[in-house]
Amino acid sequence: MKLNPVARITARKAPESRFIVGVALVLGVLLPLETHAQDRIDRVTGFEREAIHTAAWPAGKKVAVSFAFFVEEFGFGQGPIFRPDLASRNPDLVNEAFRQYAIDWGVVRVGRLFQELNVPLTIVVNAEFFGKHPSVWKEFRSMLPNAPIVAHGMNNTSRMLPLRSGIAAQKAYIRRTLDLIAEATGVRPTGWSSPSVYANRDTMRALAAEGVAYTLDQMDSDVISRLKTPEGSLILLPYPAVTVDMGQYLARMKTTREIETLWLDYVSELTIEARADPARGATTVVIGIHPFVVGTPDGALALRRVLLRLKEDDAVWLADADALLKAAGLR
Repeated sequence: MKLNPVARITARKAPESRFIVGVALVLGVLLPLETHAQDRIDRVTGFEREAIHTAAWPAGKKVAVSFAFFVEEFGFGQGPIFRPDLASRNPDLVNEAFRQYAIDWGVVRVGRLFQELNVPLTIVVNAEFFGKHPSVWKEFRSMLPNAPIVAHGMNNTSRMLPLRSGIAAQKAYIRRTLDLIAEATGVRPTGWSSPSVYANRDTMRALAAEGVAYTLDQMDSDVISRLKTPEGSLILLPYPAVTVDMGQYLARMKTTREIETLWLDYVSELTIEARADPARGATTVVIGIHPFVVGTPDGALALRRVLLRLKEDDAVWLADADALLKAAGLR
């Protein structure tokens, strides 16, 4: 019988072979333990964390896609900059117009699109938005009256989380944010997204202490997780950095067509993986969208094409945050 090259080497070097097998056995014991340890400890907070595995989403779908729409208040002279070379001007007409267009036109346009296509949407909102833009909020909310609301702090620039002031200060900030949103909407949010995705270990403890059930601050997974803080558990919904339109648009200078392709590629690969291995667990991606990107006419058209394409995919489940939690048995 003719041996293959590997078999010939093994037969010729029996002592070395036994050594290699021994090492493999040791690694076989140690590597799963290390992998398990990585699954149990969150790298940022140091708290115990566990993946929540779901076999399939409703109707046997394997990939849950949830769009989170950020309705934000920045303030005059603050916020995202479309033209950095003009930011030193006073007044900075271009960048102010860029931000204001998003509020006056973009927010409502996106609401109208999701209403028209009957696609679930999660609303992520700054507590100061209601007092600053009451008519915009009223019109937008009338289109999506049942969309779940996620608290996004007070605003995105000058009143962010007091990360260096201790857990008590963060608890007070979170409580104030939730109270203001409840007063304005009649709904006390159970979800949280830290302004500018800037949180720390104390934030997670404060959120759990204030009764927040889930957060979008997790950016490192394809599945939902549970973080166990001393104050209680907190559900982490996957919110990958690369799919957020704001970063792609402003930092990487991607056009809305390029972002459209990115979103479809991201979800398509998840569906390809699912079809290749039917026994593989279901996955989740929360995609962050902003009115100054998808609220422009070209941005809305790109988003429209994405939503229509995803609605046709029999492996994709379009859901809001509340539906995700319910389907995962977490609500």
